[in-house]
Amino acid sequence: MERSPSSPAFWRSPLRGPWFTSLLGVVLLAGITVLFATGLLSYAAYNPDLSPVNDKTPDKGVLGFYLFPWPTDPPWLYRLTQGVHVTLGIALVPVLLAKLWSVVPRLFQLPPARSVAHALERLSLLLLVGGVLFEFVTGVLNIQLDYVFPGSFYPLHFYGAWVFFAAFAVHVVLRAPTAVRNLRRMRTGDEEGAPPPVSAEEPSLVSPNPAEPTVSRRGAVWLVGGGSLLLLGTTVGQNFDGPARRTALLAPHGGAEPGSGPNGFQINKTAAARGISAAETSEEAWRLVVTGPAGTVRLSRAELAQLPLHSAALPIACVEGWSTSDQWWRGVRLRDLAALVGHAPETAPDVLVESLQRHGAFRRAALRANQVRDPRSLLALDVNGERLSPDHGYPARIIVPAAPGVLNTKWVARMTFGEL
Repeated sequence: MERSPSSPAFWRSPLRGPWFTSLLGVVLLAGITVLFATGLLSYAAYNPDLSPVNDKTPDKGVLGFYLFPWPTDPPWLYRLTQGVHVTLGIALVPVLLAKLWSVVPRLFQLPPARSVAHALERLSLLLLVGGVLFEFVTGVLNIQLDYVFPGSFYPLHFYGAWVFFAAFAVHVVLRAPTAVRNLRRMRTGDEEGAPPPVSAEEPSLVSPNPAEPTVSRRGAVWLVGGGSLLLLGTTVGQNFDGPARRTALLAPHGGAEPGSGPNGFQINKTAAARGISAAETSEEAWRLVVTGPAGTVRLSRAELAQLPLHSAALPIACVEGWSTSDQWWRGVRLRDLAALVGHAPETAPDVLVESLQRHGAFRRAALRANQVRDPRSLLALDVNGERLSPDHGYPARIIVPAAPGVLNTKWVARMTFGEL
C-alpha cells in the first residue's frame, strides 16, 4: 500500500504540511478575492445590459444582479481594474501551482468521505481545483490571444468564474478555522525543521516517512515568491508606455515597439488584420452615417472637421491587460453628433456604433447615454496632433473615458442614436 497514492507514505516531501498549505491558502484567499472582484468589474465595464449588442453572455439571469451603468470617471478606471486583474492573475500562477502541489495527497485520501462536512469539503475541492485551473488557463490563453478553447471566451470565463468562486467560498468557510490554527502553530513550531504538531484530521499532508530535505520551508516560500515576482516583473510593463513596456516579455503586446511618432503607441488589431482596405477609407469613398429621430446625415471626413472640434487626454485599456498612457485625441463630441440628428446634447441617448470591419466580436458596439453625454467622449479624427493612422482607426474612431478598448470602435462607419 505504500506505493499507492492513497497511502500517506507514498508522499515523502518534507515540505508538505498544514503550515505551508495554510500560508499559500491565505495568499490565494486575498489574491483570488481581488481577481474575482476585478473580473466582475471588467464584465460590468462592457455594459452587457445593452442587449443584444454588447451582451456576449446570454441567459446570465440572476448572475447579472450586480451589473450597473459603467461610469466615465475616473477616466483611468478600467485601466486600473483590468491591469490589476491580469497582472495579479499571472503573478499568482506560482502560488496556485505550489498550493495544488501541497494538497495533492488529499485528492487521493481514503475513505472518500468521513462525514457530511468532509464530503462537502471533498466536493468543493473537486470543483475548486477544476474551476481554478479552468479560469487560469482560459485567462492566460486569452491574454496570449490563443483562442484554442471551444466557444466564446466571455461566457466560458464568466460562468466558470461563478462556479469556481462558489466552490472557493464553501472551501474557505470549511477550512478557515483549521488554516488559522495552523498559522498560529507557526509561532511555536519550527518551520525549518520538524513541522508543528497537527491534528488527526489532516494526516495526509505530513509524510510519516519524509525524505531528506533539499530546501527549507522558508526557502520554498522564497522560491514561490520569487517566481511570482519574476512573472510580475515581466508582465506589469504592458500597462505603461516607453522603456517599461519592453520589460513585458510575457505579454503579447509588451516588449515590441509599437512604432514612433504621434501614432506610435500600442494597438491591438491592425487594419490589415481586420480586413480594412485603403480604398474604403479614402476621402472619396468614406462617409459617416449618423441616424436619429430627425433623420439621417452622411458626413465626409472633411465635413466632420468643419464641426466644432474638442480635445481630450485619455488612455486606452484592453481586456488582455495592456494599456497606454494618456494620448491627446481631437474630434467631434458624441453628444454634438447626437444633436445633428434631433437629440439635445444634455439628453443624448445610447448609441449603436458600427465599424467597417467585417469580423471580430465587437464590430458593433453600444455606448450608454452617460458615456455619450460626457464632454470627453469623441469621434476622434486626430491623435497627438496628427491624423489617425490606419491601425488606430482612420478615418475616425470612438474614444470614451474609462471604457474597455474594444468599445472604442475603430474605422467607424455608422452611428445610430436612440433606443437599441
